[in-house]
Amino acid sequence: MLNLIIIIIVLAIVVLLGYAATKPDTFNIQRTSRIKATPEKIFPHINDLKAWRAWSPYEKLDTEMRKTLKGADSGVGSVYEWEGNSKAGVGRVEIIESIAPSKIVMKLDMLKPFQAHNIIEFSFKEKDSYTDVTWSMHGSQPYLAKVMGVIFNCDKIVGSQFEEGFTKLRSIVEK
Repeated sequence: MLNLIIIIIVLAIVVLLGYAATKPDTFNIQRTSRIKATPEKIFPHINDLKAWRAWSPYEKLDTEMRKTLKGADSGVGSVYEWEGNSKAGVGRVEIIESIAPSKIVMKLDMLKPFQAHNIIEFSFKEKDSYTDVTWSMHGSQPYLAKVMGVIFNCDKIVGSQFEEGFTKLRSIVEK
């Protein structure tokens, strides 16, 4: 009986690892939210990394997190670095492209609890008295990330954080 259990466990692990190998080498997580404001009103809240403290869902992960702002006050060259607990980790984000009021691109470097180097993009499309803001993150997906993606639904986890950020941003901008 014990041998049968061991065989089943080993077989399950082999199937999991094999399935993970079939996953794509890249990922893209994206959410869009409609905000009742112009792109010109929303854009500064994202283009200025100091403003993120008011709406970013990641600020609450560690209230004792050490944060450093470097470079430009906003836009290209603006850098936000943090070092926090195991939930917040250690990382850096830098705005590498800023086209007011339509697009912001950032380079995200996570150092802990795991290394990842991804791109974050915000795009703004005005429609009537609203703006559709799209927040996306994409990058390479190494094998270990593929395995984790089989176990955890990363799109759902990160996507829910994006949605939480949109809710806070909407409450600030629509005042």
